[in-house]
Amino acid sequence: MCDTIVALGNVTADGVTLFGKNSDREPNEAHHLLRIPAARHSIDDQVKCTYIEIPQVEQTYEVLLCKPFWIWGAEMGANEHGVTIGNEAVFTKIPYAKDPGLIGMDFLRLALERARTARQALDVITSLLAEYGQSGNCCFTHTMYYHNSFIIADPHEAWVLETAGKHWAAEQVKDIRTISNGITIQNQWDLQSPDLVSYAIDRGWCKSRDDFSFARCYSDMINTKFSRCNERQCRTIDALAAQHGKITIETMMRALRDHESSDASWSPSKGITTFSVCAHAGFGPIRGSQTTGSLVSHLAPDVQTHFVTATSAPCTSIFKPVWLGSDLPDTGPIPTDEYNSATLYWRHEALHRATLRDYAAHIALYRDERDALESCFVADALKCDSSQHTQFSKQCFEQADQAEARWLDKVSSNRTYPGFLYGSAWNGFDRAAGINRKV
Repeated sequence: MCDTIVALGNVTADGVTLFGKNSDREPNEAHHLLRIPAARHSIDDQVKCTYIEIPQVEQTYEVLLCKPFWIWGAEMGANEHGVTIGNEAVFTKIPYAKDPGLIGMDFLRLALERARTARQALDVITSLLAEYGQSGNCCFTHTMYYHNSFIIADPHEAWVLETAGKHWAAEQVKDIRTISNGITIQNQWDLQSPDLVSYAIDRGWCKSRDDFSFARCYSDMINTKFSRCNERQCRTIDALAAQHGKITIETMMRALRDHESSDASWSPSKGITTFSVCAHAGFGPIRGSQTTGSLVSHLAPDVQTHFVTATSAPCTSIFKPVWLGSDLPDTGPIPTDEYNSATLYWRHEALHRATLRDYAAHIALYRDERDALESCFVADALKCDSSQHTQFSKQCFEQADQAEARWLDKVSSNRTYPGFLYGSAWNGFDRAAGINRKV
C-alpha cells in the first residue's frame, strides 16, 4: 500500500510543482537509494528488468531511484529532465497475469530512463503495457499480484495514469491530485486505451458510455476496500486542499506523515486494520506492510531538488536533499532483508523499532528536533549552488545520522513492544531480520 501526491505550481507557495510519495513494503524489505548515470546503448542491447529482458533504447537518461532492494525497477524516482514518478498497487477485476513479466516498478524505471517529459513518460508506459502487459509477483516474502496506477510529473505538468491489465485511462492534473491503492478516474479522462469502455460493456459491467465509470466497472471492490485507499486519499487531498495557493515542501512532508489522528497518545500498536498514510505494520495481513521510504520533490524548471528519507516511517525519519548530476551520499552496502548496521536503512531501523515500543512517549522526545533540522535542510537546499550539491547533501546525511544516534540513546530503554498481537508481529519481523534484542 502506498500514497502519491502532487501539487502544480498554480497552487504552491513559490509557483513550483511539488511531488511526494510514500513507498509501503514489508518491514524488512529494505529501501535502497540509487543513482544511475545516463548511457548510450547498442542497437542490439537488451535490458534485464526484474524478471524478463526487453530491447534497450539507444539513450537512457540519468535517474534517481528509491526502490525495494531486490527489484530492478523502483516505486518512485526522478530523472535528469525533472520527470518524477510514483506508482501504486491497484486491485481490479482483470485477471492478474502470473508469469514473469514487467511489473509496475519496472514500468516506472523504464519511463524515467526513456522520457524527457511527463507526457512522454506516460506514452512509454502505455506503449510497453500494450506490448507486454503487466505480470509477475510483486512481493518479497510472499506472493501478491496487482495492477498499477501512477502520478507522473515534470516541472510543467502532471498526469494520473491508472491501469487494469492492458486497459488504462489518464487524466491531466489541473492543480492538486492524490492517489492511493484504488482506481480514482470515473467517467472523465483525457486519454484512454482503445477498448476501455467496450470491454466493460461486453462483460456487463455497464450498459453504455453514459453508464461507464472506470473506477466502478474495473475495480475489485473487496481488496480495494480493505486497502483503505479511499480514506487515505481523502486525507492527502484534504491536506493539500487546506493549503491551496500556499502549499510548500513542508506541506507535502506533513501529508506523508499523516496518522489520521492529532491525539498525542496515538500509537500504531492499536488496531489490526489501522492503515494510515504514514503506514505502520502490525499484526495480520492487512497490516503486513509499512512505509519503508519517502520522497518529496521540488520540481523547479532550472533545478530539481529531491528530499528523501532513504529510511522507513517518515514520522521517525528526516527528509534530506539530493540532486541529479551530483553524487549521492554513502549509505553503506546495498541493504538486504537482514540487519546490517553498516547500512543507513538498518541503522535507522534501530531507532524506528525502539520508537515503536512506546510510540507516543518516544516520538515526543525528538519530533521537534526532527522538524527543526529538516526545516534547515529544506531552506538551505533551495539556496544551494549546484557546485555545492554533493558536499551539502553529504553534510545533511551525516547530521541526520548523528541526530538519530542521539535519539536512539533517548528511546532505547524499553525492550518490549506493546500488546500481544502487535508485539508478536514485531518480534517476528525482528527475528526474521536477525535483529539482536539489544538493538
